[in-house]
Amino acid sequence: MEALTLAMAAGGVALLFALITAIRVLKADPGNSAMQDIGLAIQEGAAAFLRREYMWLVPFVVVVTGVLWVLIDWYIRDDLLPRTAISYLAGTISSATAGYIGMNVAVRANVRTAAAAMRGLNPALRIAFSSGSVMGTTVVGIGLLGVTILYVIFQDISVVAGFGFGASSIALFARVGGGIFTKAADVGTDLVGKIEAGIPEDDPRNPGVIADNVGDNVGDVAGMGADLFESYVSSIIATIALAVAATTIAGVGVVGWKDDQAVLPLLLAGAGILASIMGTFIVRAGEQADFGQLLWALRRGIFAAAILLAIFALIIIIVMDLEWEWLWSIYLGLSAGIVIGLSTEYYTSYDYKPVREVAENSQTGAATVMISGLAVGMISTVIPLIAIGITIIAAFEFAGFYGVALAGVGLLSTLGITLATDAYGPVADNAGGIAEQAKLAPEVRERTDALDALGNTTAATGKGFAIGSAALTSLALLAAYAIAAGITVPGIEVARSEGEVTAAGINLLDHKTLVGLLLGAMLPFLFSAFTMKAVGRAAFSIVNEVRRQFREIPGIMDGTGRPDYAACVDISTKGALKEMVVPGLMAVIVPIATGLVLGPVALGGLLMGAVASGFMLAIMMATAGGAWDNAKKYVELGNYGGKGTDAHKAAVEGDMVGDPFKDTSGPSLNILLKLMAIVSLVFAPVFLEVTPLLDRI
Repeated sequence: MEALTLAMAAGGVALLFALITAIRVLKADPGNSAMQDIGLAIQEGAAAFLRREYMWLVPFVVVVTGVLWVLIDWYIRDDLLPRTAISYLAGTISSATAGYIGMNVAVRANVRTAAAAMRGLNPALRIAFSSGSVMGTTVVGIGLLGVTILYVIFQDISVVAGFGFGASSIALFARVGGGIFTKAADVGTDLVGKIEAGIPEDDPRNPGVIADNVGDNVGDVAGMGADLFESYVSSIIATIALAVAATTIAGVGVVGWKDDQAVLPLLLAGAGILASIMGTFIVRAGEQADFGQLLWALRRGIFAAAILLAIFALIIIIVMDLEWEWLWSIYLGLSAGIVIGLSTEYYTSYDYKPVREVAENSQTGAATVMISGLAVGMISTVIPLIAIGITIIAAFEFAGFYGVALAGVGLLSTLGITLATDAYGPVADNAGGIAEQAKLAPEVRERTDALDALGNTTAATGKGFAIGSAALTSLALLAAYAIAAGITVPGIEVARSEGEVTAAGINLLDHKTLVGLLLGAMLPFLFSAFTMKAVGRAAFSIVNEVRRQFREIPGIMDGTGRPDYAACVDISTKGALKEMVVPGLMAVIVPIATGLVLGPVALGGLLMGAVASGFMLAIMMATAGGAWDNAKKYVELGNYGGKGTDAHKAAVEGDMVGDPFKDTSGPSLNILLKLMAIVSLVFAPVFLEVTPLLDRI
């Protein structure tokens, strides 16, 4: 019980640190009245979108809560107390709260970052990074507290899995909805403003500029926060589920709900919180720092947190006298996260050859920019796959699927600082927009641009990190699902009741399993098609609205007329909320339908196929999008003619194609994989009770 108390204490420390950091950020100078007016418009637009999005989700949450109460708690468990339903509801509220808090601080930190940039580069970096730290520590604090408290109350991890289901539900809608909003606004604004009207990025004459700034927050802060919140709690839940279900893992006997093996993931997450908080104090940069020095400022914090976690994990293993194989599994996860991060950085930073080659192709037009960017995205899948593959093989040799799950927890344990380096990017981007719109001195925009370019790379690195964690977490959830569905899992012996029907593993040559595998491999492509087309349709509306305002509102181009910014915000909001429904429902309905029609083993095949294709597609899309974005930035630095040239227009068009790749479809695939796996885990008892429809025919 002491270990569980320590885990809850660590969660409390994270929230206290987030509160203190938020207060410090909000006390900073918000700049002049013009800057504050722009900041207020962004705040109001972001808050309005999030409010409407959450209201749209209320009916979905109510229906799912009722289904879980009736089908899982009452029918399957014969329990009048809606324990799984309560856990689900807690997961939805926790995820929404974490995203709301992080975004509310971010939309207030942007104007303060711009004001700090008037004094120097390091003050601006500190404000933007501190804002990201609030998001990171809020996510891990609420996540760890939520899982631990529910685990202590219900003492049954299969019930707590509902918490992960709730977090996944909100995460998918937040990621898809926010991603559609931000990229529709971004693409529509850039297409008319930069390409057609020839005005600079973030120019106040562009009617879509406020919608673009709002989108950075609802997509890249609230959306990413909900995404990684779900990854964080799902990895912990999967690891505990594997520990409690198994009777023999690495020679350990029957595991109780509060035994060392079960609470180790919670302790590890708590240690990661402390390591992340310590790492944030190391992030600093000199006033004349170039891109590489800024990058190393953030790297130092991440590496310091990883080293501290490695030390803390060693202490936990020694003090609790646990298996050394578990420590090696944790270290494997940590190492895989660093390798994936560095690989993503290499393929998306303009300090390195791949992005510079994409930029070089801008001299011959948009087509060659897109071809080279796609090639970079495809090549970038190799190193992460090798890293994850080695981690899976080695961790399994150490401790079976429990070791694989521990590697996932190890990878995500320093999420507090990893998410901070990601959420910092949109704040810096907004700060640059505010500097442009408020007509601040050129050196202020240069400083915010330096931070923004760094933010593009850290965001791409964060997405690579999220994708890698999604692969490990999904595999751990798949193993937990297999156990719950009566399917034999290699390396794990499970105590079964007399007469309980079990399946001898997942045979990929079985005809139904093969169909499930192919269906799963197809789903990420179908899901991405839905989200890409959604961005296209919403961007189409924004383009027409911006063109209309340029045409009908007099004086916009000479600065005497004021654009109707609210109209573009409203169009993006309506488009995002309408378009997020079908992809979100698909992720919940398809695995349940597959389990009921083809059976639980075929559903296992579906999950395997989805992980295999989704992992590759997500990395390709996120990296290609990041490469196109930073290739544009490299041209804007003055290379190949700089801004306003044909090369710049070609790079901008490549960036616009990459926008939904890296900020909508690619990141949303992470949640698709994990949501389908956790839905399968929660509904596994139903699949055991019901004869598959195909077997009745």
